[in-house]
Amino acid sequence: MSFLAFIIIPIILGIYAQARVSSAYSKYSQIRGQSGITGRDAAEAVMRSAGITDVEIIPINGELTDHYDPSKKVLALSRANYSGTSIAAIGVAAHEAGHAIQHKQRYAPLNLRMSLVPITNFACSLLPIVMLGGFFLFHSLTTIYIGVGIYLILTIFQLVTLPVEFNASARAKEHLSALGLIDGREYKGVSEVLDAAALTYVAAFVSSLGWMLYLLSAANNRR
Repeated sequence: MSFLAFIIIPIILGIYAQARVSSAYSKYSQIRGQSGITGRDAAEAVMRSAGITDVEIIPINGELTDHYDPSKKVLALSRANYSGTSIAAIGVAAHEAGHAIQHKQRYAPLNLRMSLVPITNFACSLLPIVMLGGFFLFHSLTTIYIGVGIYLILTIFQLVTLPVEFNASARAKEHLSALGLIDGREYKGVSEVLDAAALTYVAAFVSSLGWMLYLLSAANNRR
């Protein structure tokens, strides 16, 4: 029962979240925005309205690989969103611009997430070693506790990520509406895409938390 609650349910939630974001993105990437602007134009307009002119916007390969790199002040958009004029492209690009605004305004959760990146990356690099070692050591208590520590770090990182992502989406919708770049129907489409994407972060948090609780349960059973 504990394995089902801690592991299987988060996996199901993750699959559901990915299906939702794929469905919403696929749907609204086929609908052209009434403004006719590209994702790049939308990101630039949103940042300019917040007084940001020193962030480079670049195209990158892949689908939904869009991200903002605060260390380099680079906003990277997948090629479909960079040059696309769809509601999905505009929404995703504005969301990444929302992160740039957070960076400029020193949004506390974003600063905290940035400070957690090094230790989170280190924890992720240890995870395969710990899992493999746990397999050969028949899940020794020490190995289990190391796994708990790793998933604790990942859970905290995912928890901090939630307000960062939800806030960036709220900023995106607010600026797009204020600038007149989307109408009421398009606002609904942008919301569907961004809300679906946000669910993937919720699923990631639940998954990390589930694994941590499962390992804690396993450790308690071995005492």
